[in-house]
Amino acid sequence: MSHTNPIQEIIDTTHESDREDHSSGSEPEHPGHKDNSLEAPQASSSKRKKKKKSRATRILDSLRGNEISQSVVDDVVKAVEAGSDIASPDAEAVRQALNHLKLMDALKGKTGITGRGKNTLGEHKFWATQPVPQLGDEPPAEDGYIEPTKAVEEVRQEPYPLPKDFEWSTLDLNDPKQIKEVYDLLSLNYVEDDEAAFRFKYSAEFLEWALKPPGYYKEWHIGVRVSSNKKLVAFISGVPMTLRVRQNVFRASEINYLCVHKKLRSKRLTPVLIKEVTRQVNLCRIAQAIYTVGLLLPTPVATCQYYHRLINVPKLIDVKFAYVPRSMTLARMIRIYKVDPKTALPGLREIEERDIPEVADLFARYMQRFDMVHLMTIDEVRHQFLSGKGELDQPAENNRRSKQVVWTYVVEDPETHCVTDFFSFYSLPSTVINSPKHDAVEACYLFYYASDVAFAHGEDTQVKLKKRLGQLIGDALIIASQAKFDVFNAVSLMDNISFLGDLKFGAGDGLLNFYLYNWRTATMAGATALGDTERGGVGVVML
Repeated sequence: MSHTNPIQEIIDTTHESDREDHSSGSEPEHPGHKDNSLEAPQASSSKRKKKKKSRATRILDSLRGNEISQSVVDDVVKAVEAGSDIASPDAEAVRQALNHLKLMDALKGKTGITGRGKNTLGEHKFWATQPVPQLGDEPPAEDGYIEPTKAVEEVRQEPYPLPKDFEWSTLDLNDPKQIKEVYDLLSLNYVEDDEAAFRFKYSAEFLEWALKPPGYYKEWHIGVRVSSNKKLVAFISGVPMTLRVRQNVFRASEINYLCVHKKLRSKRLTPVLIKEVTRQVNLCRIAQAIYTVGLLLPTPVATCQYYHRLINVPKLIDVKFAYVPRSMTLARMIRIYKVDPKTALPGLREIEERDIPEVADLFARYMQRFDMVHLMTIDEVRHQFLSGKGELDQPAENNRRSKQVVWTYVVEDPETHCVTDFFSFYSLPSTVINSPKHDAVEACYLFYYASDVAFAHGEDTQVKLKKRLGQLIGDALIIASQAKFDVFNAVSLMDNISFLGDLKFGAGDGLLNFYLYNWRTATMAGATALGDTERGGVGVVML
């Protein structure tokens, strides 16, 4: 697929400044490729030629959120050695501590999630006009809406005006040509990591699965076209869902895939896209929304961290997703991350249509553990876990079918024949932007899972659940390896914190902020554990 995109094909105004409009973006953060775990091999950033910086500049850069440089680590180590009687600290432990401080600053709103300051991102005028909690607000005394739901006749009936030369377009995702237009736009212009080395690569099959759940509204698939040639240059989407936030249950929209062509980001299309999708949602008598952003905006309900489990180590080294630590050889690194050849849990098999009622019941009961949850109907469970299995009339090779998007497996008790557990993960590769050897990293992401071990009574239930989830997701890793995935990604939500370390997932440098539109609630656990438990408050996986 060619990455050339002549400016003239879009519109003459694209010759203007290429600066990005970060003021109100609602794109997620690319998970990135730095592994900040203490002992796991760490990932490298792309090598870029830069002028030599002063020590002060390097320190300021590190505090702004860039990679913790070795010189800063060395300075801290020397300072501790000079002023303390304790043994010399390990440099890697210092790096980990500094990264932890960066994370804490981000969580407290002292710095932007990508390192830019709060004043640059979090206090933009657009978000000050929206019904969202503002940065610095006190925690609410009680949960509830900020603005009441409007009657349909009170909602603006006409689309918001666009800049000259542009027009609105409702995308028909049943039309393969229009799905390809969305795919092409996202493939060339959507989320990249900070070093512009990787970019999400959404397939047409993935977009159909993600954007056409039961009960979807085609009016919530909103595009912007150039009036003269009808080229699609911006997109935003919403899908309906039922959301439980602590004790409150309400209908909401899941807003996603906000994308503006790179050459048009000075046109300030982002705020008008958000306002237009909000208008369309309000016309359906829905006033709340959930969305994720890598940047710090007013105001996250939770901040989660990306974790990466390396599988195809040589390839990930080649594309600079990871690097070999100085204390380790490549051969040893490959041995460390080697995955067992066979799954271990008896009764593990791929999900079938007959399993849907049991999986739906197990999922609903398990998700009661978390503060913020997508409440799914039977049809939604069927869609999320079964519909993306690919071309079923073709034999699966190495646990992968053509056009497969999601992998869901259940554990059936050999004696009772009841479903006791399930797990799922989905495929979302990333384009490798400047590699002569590889064009994509085959990445999969942990989706939803559940186990009936969580319902057992006794003081050791949490210990047993941790062990069971480790076995369950351990088998998911094996299936992902057999399906030729290069890396298995996860986010620190649900019960993930309890097993990620044991399964050799390393903490990445990507953070994902969860936001609620027109709803107040106290902050919930995301990137860290809740007190002495290893459970996050977030139970919603955003695609």
